[in-house]
Parts: sequence; structure tokens; C-alpha cells
Amino acid sequence: MAKLDFHPYEQSFAANPYPVYAQLRSHHPVFRSDEYGCTILTRYADIYPLLSDRRFGRTMDAVLSPDELREKRDVGQWNKMPFYSRYVRVNLLETDGAAHGRLRRLLAMAINPKRIAGLSDRIHGFLDSKLDERLPLGEMEFLEELAVPLPVYVISELLGWPDEDRHRLRPWSADIVRLYEKDHTAEHEQRAETAVREFAGMLEMLVEDRRAAPRDDLISALVALEKDQQRLTCDELIASCMMLLNAGHEATVNAAGNGLLALLRNRDQMRLLKQNLGYIGTAVEEMLRYDPPLQFFHRYAWQPARHAGVDFDKGDMIGLLYGSACRDEDAYASPDRFDIRRQPNSHLAFGAGTHFCIGAQLARLELKALFCTLLRRLPDIGLVDE
Repeated sequence: MAKLDFHPYEQSFAANPYPVYAQLRSHHPVFRSDEYGCTILTRYADIYPLLSDRRFGRTMDAVLSPDELREKRDVGQWNKMPFYSRYVRVNLLETDGAAHGRLRRLLAMAINPKRIAGLSDRIHGFLDSKLDERLPLGEMEFLEELAVPLPVYVISELLGWPDEDRHRLRPWSADIVRLYEKDHTAEHEQRAETAVREFAGMLEMLVEDRRAAPRDDLISALVALEKDQQRLTCDELIASCMMLLNAGHEATVNAAGNGLLALLRNRDQMRLLKQNLGYIGTAVEEMLRYDPPLQFFHRYAWQPARHAGVDFDKGDMIGLLYGSACRDEDAYASPDRFDIRRQPNSHLAFGAGTHFCIGAQLARLELKALFCTLLRRLPDIGLVDE
């Protein structure tokens, strides 16, 4: 198996990884990265089926004995960050098997299509109010002034978060997800631990409030599931709310920025969308495929297994380059062309299999509302510079 220098955190690579991905797919579709300690897959045909393959999991926890799990957590120094370990390391994204299935079914009952659809008018109203503030100035910083506040507002509305404390959500989320970056420091760990502790404390108060006086919000819906024969524990409730903020906020902001840039760099497609906003559904899917907000995921082999021509031992980590798979010429016609009418479009921006993004419907609603409002209110939008 080939061993290559693969440095995705370098700025030159991150600015445009797609030519490198194309070279990898052609010459090194499966390669070993010592830096990341895993075998990396680049092709759609190798990545997509693995996501539904029960021989692989998001973590090893589901196939470890209690003693092995305890040893793993000791080695990982889980006691060093007790709040982070209690709520972030065990959320829906980090579970597998029966535990994942149970929790996912419960969350799907609360985060249901009716609840999501009920946010539509509020999302449009929020976007219009933000643009009302910026239009007289003639210029805006899209990410900081529109794309970043949007998912925080939406998650706040979904949860039923108090207005006076909403300003705390974004800093908490930023400090927590910083630990997913490769170069985090001891200071970042302390900031993440503090953020989780404060976030959990606030959620505990809100849970107690909803137990006494339920409202029409997600926290109340989750509390009802907790009361129902203890099917959802209080820790799971808190961890799930954190996951919704962290995953929903970061990915949606990235998708919005990447999507707008794709439109601005492909003016023919922007004109087409402005002329017919009926294409907004396929346009959002194409934004997610063309430049996915999350480009790299991983799985572990739960047992000795052969996949993509490689023999894996139990415990081996496999890297999945979603960004490469979404530009695979064997999976998409003219994959480097941004085409808002592309159909079918089975991209991997939301993953696949048992870990398919539980917030996909909410993300799609936000992105559709964002770009419809943007093109309706700012038909001549353009980049200030390159």
C-alpha cells in the first residue's frame, strides 16, 4: 500500500484540495497515512458502502469489554476533563450499536418533521431582520453577520433557550469543537471543559423548569421522553442538546460560506437560480456536494475485515475523504462542474447509514431560507475582492 505525504491542515491544501483529491483517486485511491495513523479511502465506491457495513463503527466502544473500555478511558485521560467526557465523548455521534439505535429513535421522535417545519417563518423573519440592518450600509461580512448567527438563532428557537442567554451559545460551541482540531493545546482543553460545565449547568436548570412547566420546545419534548419510563436519561438529554448546537452550528456555517462562494464563482448558475428559485432544493444539494462542509471522517474495524482490497485488523482506523468522494468522476458526471440542477445527487455531506445526520432536514431548511432570502433581497450581490 502506498504511503504519501498528506497534510490537509496546511493552508495551501485547504484552499483547494480537489486537484490533490483527483490525483489520489487516480494513482493512490487507498493509501496509508502515518501522521493520522490510518488507511485513507478516496473513492465514492469504497467509502459509501463502508458507512453501512456492520463490520465497522464510529468508535470501538461497542465491541470492547467493560475492562477494555475502562482501560481505554484511563489511557485517554477521561478523568482529566470530566464534564467534556461525560457529555461530549458519549453523544449520539460517538455511539454505535444498540445504544446508538435507541438514542437515535428517541431523538427522532422529538426532532420530527413537524417541529422542524414549524421553524420556517421564524427563520425567514430572522434573515429579513438581519438584512434590514445591513442593507443601508451597502456591504456586509457574510459569515460573521449572517451565516454564523443563523444556526445559533435556529437552535435557540428549537431548544427554547432564553433570549437573554443566547449570546453564550456561540462561544460555548466554538470552545467545545476546537478540540476536534489537530493542534489544540492544554489551554483549549481547559476552555472546552469550562464551556461544557457551564452549558450543562444551564441545561440542568432549563430541564428542571420544563419538568415543572412544559412548553412547545425541544427541551420539553426530550423531558417528556425522559419521564416516559426513563427511556432517555438526563445525561443523554444534555449531551444531545450540546450535540445539536455543536454539530448544527459549525457544519451549517461552513455549508453557507462554501455555497455562496460556489455561486459567486459560477455566475451562470447564480443567474439561473435567481431566475428560478424553484431550483433551490437541488441547488442546496449541489452546494453540499461540490464543496462539503465536513471533508474527513473515520471508522474503526470491529473485526478482521477486507475492504477496498485491504485487510484490516480489529481496531484499525479507516479515514474517509468525503470531499474526494463527492468529486469522484466515477460517481458523478462532470463532478468539477457546479450544476444547481444536478439530479440524482447522492452526496455524502450528511454521511450515510446508521450515522446519517439527524439534523439534515433542519440544515436543508436553513440553507434554503438563507439563499432564497439572499438572492431575493440582494440580486446584485458580489465579492468585495477575491
